[in-house]
Amino acid sequence: MGTATLALVTIARDEARCIERCLDSVRPHVDHLLVLDTGSRDATPQLARRAGARVEHFAWCDDFAAARNAALHAAEAAGASWSLVLDADEWLLDGSALKALRARVPDFVGVVRVDNLYGASEADAARSTSWISRVLPRGARYEGRIHEQPEMRWPRRRLPLVIGHDGYLDAPMRGKRGRNRRLLQRALDDAPDDPYLHYQLGKDHELQARFDLALPHYQRAQAQVTPADPWRHDLMLRLLFTLKRLQRFEQAQCFAQAQLDAFADSPDYCFALGDLLLDWAAHAPARGAELLPLIETAWQRAVAIGERPELPDSVVGRGSFLAAHNLAVLYAGLGRTADAALWRGREQTMRAALNP
Repeated sequence: MGTATLALVTIARDEARCIERCLDSVRPHVDHLLVLDTGSRDATPQLARRAGARVEHFAWCDDFAAARNAALHAAEAAGASWSLVLDADEWLLDGSALKALRARVPDFVGVVRVDNLYGASEADAARSTSWISRVLPRGARYEGRIHEQPEMRWPRRRLPLVIGHDGYLDAPMRGKRGRNRRLLQRALDDAPDDPYLHYQLGKDHELQARFDLALPHYQRAQAQVTPADPWRHDLMLRLLFTLKRLQRFEQAQCFAQAQLDAFADSPDYCFALGDLLLDWAAHAPARGAELLPLIETAWQRAVAIGERPELPDSVVGRGSFLAAHNLAVLYAGLGRTADAALWRGREQTMRAALNP
């Protein structure tokens, strides 16, 4: 086999805010930059061309897989052996591993780390880590109208690539409200029992604080999810959070205890359990004496486990400074000043270690 060629493949619409950042981050690592514009009304196509991309156009048909497959076809027509698939609101943080692909036969799908930002602004954003199939061999195609996935005939391998993503920040999220829900509902009309689609529709409702609408979809997904499904970890955390927000505390605790063995090594799960129990104690002060030791144990367990960025959708800090902060606040409220000071110090040390 000769040297394999690499292409960036992006579908975009009205992404003038970020398209150049995406393309600039990848340009040193690939042979081709391909942007498939799906109907921009802003300067996205012009900015992409200025950044060195070949821009193709696609008539949007409410089908993300169709758009991604058209973009992959165009990249392969240009000679690409491998396609790195990014959204316009993503950028390459560490692309050093792409060089090794030039000597690899394109016979697997590469799963890469995506660091997501959540919150009002980048300056004070929370971060979570996802692992997503984004490096595709020639011939691979997507399936699914929305939240599309590469077809399963290709084996998956994790690659040491790191991608940043700010599309969950408040400002860009406002522009997407309603779009995903409509497409998800159409997809569920075609496949009403698909647990992944129920998970995604539940998440869409949850992110808009429609917890009563999110819950039945999460429950449908949970009834069918398997340990092999990469979204299982996130589903369980979101279901626990949704039950908490609906103040179904006893139901949430029963659910949490039933899942504890499966997620005993997840700092996120232990953190969320402590958070649930704290809310319960606040709503039922008479149970405080019973619940406070369980809260303390849950957050201490999260710290003992430590950060687990390899877990899908693990939130940065739940295995370190966020749990330490909560313990400091808990001990201060209990009048245990020495313990509170100890955990405040540990929080600062942990923050510094993760943000040198």
